[in-house]
Amino acid sequence: MSENESGTPPLPEPDVEKANRWLPSLVWLIPLLAALIGLTLVVKMVLDQGPTVIVSFRSADGLEPGKTKVKYKDVDIGLVRSISLAHDLSNVLVTIDMSKEAKRFIAADTRFWVVKPRIGASGVSGLNTLLSGSYIGVDAGKSEETKTQFVGLEKPPQVSRDEKGTMYTLHGDTLGSIDVGSPIFYRRIQVGQVTGFDLDEKGRGVQMSVFVSAPYDQYVGKNTRWWHASGVDVRLDSNGFKVNTQSLAALLVGGIAFESVSGQKPATVAPAGSEFALAADQASALREPDGVPITTVLYFDQSLRGLSPGAPVDFRGIVMGEVRSVGVEFDPVKKNFRMPVTVDMYPARLGHSFAQTIASDHERNAGPLVLERLVARGLRGQLRTGNLLTGQLYVALDFFPNAAPAKLDLTQEVVEVPTVPNSLDELQTQISSIARKLDKVPFEDIGKNLRDTLKSANILFKQLDAQVVPEMKDTLGAARKTFSEADQLLQKDSPVQSDLREALQQLTQTLQSLNALSDYLERHPESLIRGKQDKREERK
Repeated sequence: MSENESGTPPLPEPDVEKANRWLPSLVWLIPLLAALIGLTLVVKMVLDQGPTVIVSFRSADGLEPGKTKVKYKDVDIGLVRSISLAHDLSNVLVTIDMSKEAKRFIAADTRFWVVKPRIGASGVSGLNTLLSGSYIGVDAGKSEETKTQFVGLEKPPQVSRDEKGTMYTLHGDTLGSIDVGSPIFYRRIQVGQVTGFDLDEKGRGVQMSVFVSAPYDQYVGKNTRWWHASGVDVRLDSNGFKVNTQSLAALLVGGIAFESVSGQKPATVAPAGSEFALAADQASALREPDGVPITTVLYFDQSLRGLSPGAPVDFRGIVMGEVRSVGVEFDPVKKNFRMPVTVDMYPARLGHSFAQTIASDHERNAGPLVLERLVARGLRGQLRTGNLLTGQLYVALDFFPNAAPAKLDLTQEVVEVPTVPNSLDELQTQISSIARKLDKVPFEDIGKNLRDTLKSANILFKQLDAQVVPEMKDTLGAARKTFSEADQLLQKDSPVQSDLREALQQLTQTLQSLNALSDYLERHPESLIRGKQDKREERK
C-alpha cells in the first residue's frame, strides 16, 4: 500500500549539502596571529643580537648584572648579563651581551676597563659616574684576529687608538716623579703624555712609553734630546738667582721635555717606536755625548765637609766630570788618615782633539798616558769653595808649575792624581810655620850673653882709661856711651824688649784669630755676605 495507515502521503527526502572544510574558523585566527608575531620578534632578536664576550677583572666593584652598560664614546653598545667567579678565585668573569653594531669590538686587541671616579696625573676623570653609576668602557681594536675572552684593564688607557700621534720609548736611570699621565712638553707646550713605564730587561734603568700627539710629533727627530722637566730648577750664578720650571702640572706630577740639538725642526722625523735616552736635566741632555769616563782618585789631607757625591770636577771653568764617592782611609805607613775622593772625568768635554787623542785605537791605555803627561806638567787637584752661602765644595783641576814633582802609578786599577792644598789652608800653614820658628828663637839667652859681653867691655874700658893717651879718651867715651845705650836696650824693662814681646804676643793672637776665623767660616760660610750673627740667634 502506497499510503500509510492514516492515509497521509509520504514526505520527500531532504537534500543535504556537505560543509566546505578548507576555510578555517575565525577562532583560530587570534593564536595564529600571536604565533606569527612571536616568531617575528624571535627572528628580529636573533638578527639584532651581537656577540657575547667574557671580560676578566680583578674585582666586580660597581658592576651589576642587567644594569651595568658598556659604552663607547658615551654610546650604549652592550649590557652586563652575569658576573661569576673564576675557578681559581683570582678574578671575576663578566659576561657581556654586545649589540649588533658592536661586532668590531671583538678584535683581539680590544681593551675593556671599568669607568669610575679617578684622580691621576692627567686629572680627574669619571665624575659623571657619581650619579649614573659605573660602566664599562671599551676601545676598539684594529687586529684582524677576533676572540671573545679578554682581560680587562685596571686603569683607563691614556691614549685611544683613534687618537692621532706617535709612540716612542725612553730609557732613563730613574723614574723620578714621572707617573702614567705625566705631561710631555715642547717649548713649554703640552704635546703628549706618558702612557706607561717599567724596568728594563737587566733592571739597571727604567723604560718609559710616551705618546706625542699630532701634529707635534713632526718635531721629534732622530737627534732629539729628552730630559726630566719635573720640579723646580733653582740656580744661583753670576747672572743672579734663577727659578725655572715647565708648568704647575710638571711641578706637581712631573713631566718630560724634548728639543732638537739645533733648536730647529728636524729634517727627518723619527719613526714610531724610536728609542731615546732620558737625561736628568736640560743641560745634560743638550751637551755632546760624554763618551767613556776615566775614573781617578784624589787624596786630600783636609776636611771634606761640603763635598758630596755629584759635585763638579772643574777645569778652568769647564765641568769635565763629577765626584762619584767621598771616603776616608787609614795610612798604616804614616799612621794618619787620608780622605780619598773618587771622580769620573769625561775627556770628550775638553774638545774634539783631546777626545780623539784619548780614544786613539793604537793605544789602549791612551787616557792614563795623556793624564800622566799632564801631571808631569803640573796638573793637580784642589778643593775650592763653590758657594759661599751653602759652603759647598768642588774639585778643581789646574796647572801648578811650582808644585812638587809627582808621577802616576799606571799599574793601579784606579789612577791616583796628586793634589795641592787650597789657598786658605796654605796661608794658614805658612803663618803657623813662621810662628813656630819665632817661638824657637832664644831671645832671653841672646840678651843675657850680650849683657855679659858689655860688662866685660866696661871693665876693659876702665883699664884703658888710665893707660891710653888723652887723644883717645874722646873716642873711648863715645864707644862707652854707645855700649851703654845698647846695654839699656837689652835690659828686661827696656822699651825695645817690651815692644818685641808685645809684637810676638800680637803675632800669636793674630794666628789664633786666623784659626778661629777659618773654623768659623767653615761652619758658617754665609757670614761673608750676611755678617756675623748675634749669639742669641746662633743658639736658635
